[in-house]
Amino acid sequence: MTWAELAPYLALVVVGFLPNEVWRMLGLVVVRGLRDDSELILLARAIATAILAGVVAKLIFFSTGALAAIPVWIRVGAALGGFFAFIAIRRSMLAGVLVGEGLLILGGLYFH
Repeated sequence: MTWAELAPYLALVVVGFLPNEVWRMLGLVVVRGLRDDSELILLARAIATAILAGVVAKLIFFSTGALAAIPVWIRVGAALGGFFAFIAIRRSMLAGVLVGEGLLILGGLYFH
């Protein structure tokens, strides 16, 4: 590979990966002495969960690109199907993601 072919990947590592890793390592150093049930950890967990829920809601209700071509009711149904699979299969994140993604793909193929 030439430098021109590698440049976008190196830029992605420098701009996206490394700054994130600095904050992750700093977080590990800061919380090293905290217990799992401390107020600070519970607050951080609640904020992270809220941010993730907001991103998922934005992807479902305000989609762009190819996802916008799939009707909203299919996107909501796929999310619900993934959630129910997560609950039904002993809180398995993998099962929830695979079922939700599978339903979304099937719905996209059927209605596209």
